[in-house]
Amino acid sequence: MYHLLIHPNVLQDVNGEYPAMESDKILTTQGNRYTVFSLWDTYRNVHQLLTLVYPERQIEMVRTMLDMYREHGWLPKWELYGRETLTMEGDPSIPVIVDTWMKGLRDFDINLAYEAMYKSATLPGAENLMRPDNDDYMSKGYVPLREQYDNSVSHALEYYIADFALSRLADALGKKEDAKLFYNRSLGYKHYYSKEFGTFRPILPDGTFYSPFSPKQGENFEPSPGFHEGNAWNYTYYVPHDVYGLARLMGGKKSFVNKLQMIFDEGLYDPANEPDIAYPYLFSYFKGEEWRTQKETQRLLAKYFTTQPDGIPGNDDTGTMSTWAIFNMMGFYPDCPGLPEYTLTTPVFDKVIIRLDPKWYKEKELVIESTRQKPDALYIDNVKIGGKKLNRFRITHDELVHGGRLEFSIR
Repeated sequence: MYHLLIHPNVLQDVNGEYPAMESDKILTTQGNRYTVFSLWDTYRNVHQLLTLVYPERQIEMVRTMLDMYREHGWLPKWELYGRETLTMEGDPSIPVIVDTWMKGLRDFDINLAYEAMYKSATLPGAENLMRPDNDDYMSKGYVPLREQYDNSVSHALEYYIADFALSRLADALGKKEDAKLFYNRSLGYKHYYSKEFGTFRPILPDGTFYSPFSPKQGENFEPSPGFHEGNAWNYTYYVPHDVYGLARLMGGKKSFVNKLQMIFDEGLYDPANEPDIAYPYLFSYFKGEEWRTQKETQRLLAKYFTTQPDGIPGNDDTGTMSTWAIFNMMGFYPDCPGLPEYTLTTPVFDKVIIRLDPKWYKEKELVIESTRQKPDALYIDNVKIGGKKLNRFRITHDELVHGGRLEFSIR
């Protein structure tokens, strides 16, 4: 929790003054102004946990993001003390803001937010700070490899996730044509699937696959054509918004599950970087395979998250790795940014109490309890929410915060 709460941090002085975004101006804020938005990392889980546990802070962060748009003309990508570093790729403000709004935290200007999101999703690349390769993305449905190490596949996969989140918001706001446009765009990941290798693979401007190609190239931060800080195995399952569609591409459930298990068994999973940290939860999309999620999350927690000096797998990335551990220790995880749902897994603690902010939630608290049939029990036998049996391994945000009590029986 300490690591989680270091960033984003309050920027303004005691009198409310702060440096405006990408400007020499000094402005004054009425609420808290935040800085250090490592959004490529934190959009995956940090803001979801803040929404649940510290909703007032999360709302202030969203308002800060919108103020940055007012001042600079763009939502942040990787903001640092009033400057846009443009570190990493994608359009990560979109899933953060959409996720917040979808979970009922709506005390901000959603119309301004939509204006900002639509701008980065549709402007041509030459004018687009968030999506410099948007011309290819909009015309082809993917980003081709134009330079050997231009991270093209990574760019596109991030855009697909952002566009999926934007499509959900557009639909909720009654913008049906926009919703259809952005949802269809979000399915463009299919272009990258290579049947020859069973992974995503960079595509050249002429539409052919890049060669020579090795799905393992990019291990240990080695430069890799098309992929940023990883390889094809770290990115191929990174389609959280269309898991079943990806499974169909791979030949169905059996092929999808077996290949995903192979990634863990052969050490191809990287716990120290963000693109594949949601992989363990994908098993639970398929009936009868949920036990794999429970086994892998417990194994990864025990192996990589300890009380030793190196007790986090690599850089914590402003709390992202710590948040992964926190969610898993509680027994649920938000594996699809922008979608107000969680995948259930085996909790570590016998009892967790989350005190819910009465300004935002009707219930006073969420109590999470687990009962083990034996000390080394690992697998979930059944789950109850609000005293009623839950016959699935996914739960919505509304069910969670209104259920009062989440009970796990572990065998």
